Amino acid sequence: MRVEIWSDIACPWCYVGKARFEKALEAFPHRDQVEVVHRSFELDPGRAKGDVQPVLAMLSKKYGMSEAQAQSGEENLGAQAAAEGLDYRTRDRDHGNTFDMHRLLHFAKEHGRQDELIQILYRANFAEERSLFAEGDERLVELAAEAGLDAEAARAVLADPARYADEVRADEREAAQLGANGVPFFVLDRAYGVSGAQPAEVFTQALTQAWGARSPLKLIDDGGAQACGPDGCAVPQQ
Repeated sequence: MRVEIWSDIACPWCYVGKARFEKALEAFPHRDQVEVVHRSFELDPGRAKGDVQPVLAMLSKKYGMSEAQAQSGEENLGAQAAAEGLDYRTRDRDHGNTFDMHRLLHFAKEHGRQDELIQILYRANFAEERSLFAEGDERLVELAAEAGLDAEAARAVLADPARYADEVRADEREAAQLGANGVPFFVLDRAYGVSGAQPAEVFTQALTQAWGARSPLKLIDDGGAQACGPDGCAVPQQ
């Protein structure tokens, strides 16, 4: 079974939702037969690269709230994250464009390190004091190397704006076609969708339901066809 997760590094509920999903997946009896793929979704696609601002200022402007209200929301998110065992800095974080991170995640996918990189990017954005956005490409190269990727290859990807850009845009178009207008958005075997950072119990139910709905192979066989098996090949009889 394949589970595709549309998310954005700048999305706190994606950070929390990933932890909740993984809690459900860890307890799922068929977890070794579940492939997880991370898909791209930008919450702020129009923001220019290098346009970095404090999270509280961004929230205040975007939602028309006071900074005190925005801070209260961050405190709530911090509590939700802590309940899942996640570190979350409720003050002095910043916000910026995530397109290059998504390009790097597609590069990481090709090398089997996508999940490692996305978790490191989440940690860097939500838990660490250093900015994920203000330090430029070298910060991303450093984190890519931490995820087990070749630093020079990652630097080359970031230096070429066209690398993996089509893959990011394709993910975003597909999200729109599936009706995802927010993240996190989980799609199980292209048959079931789960929107938002649901409790682990909801993900458990979704995994169980999707697994149970998988169509068994229907065999068309009149019983007379020759075949080979572990004990050898059928010999045609006269």
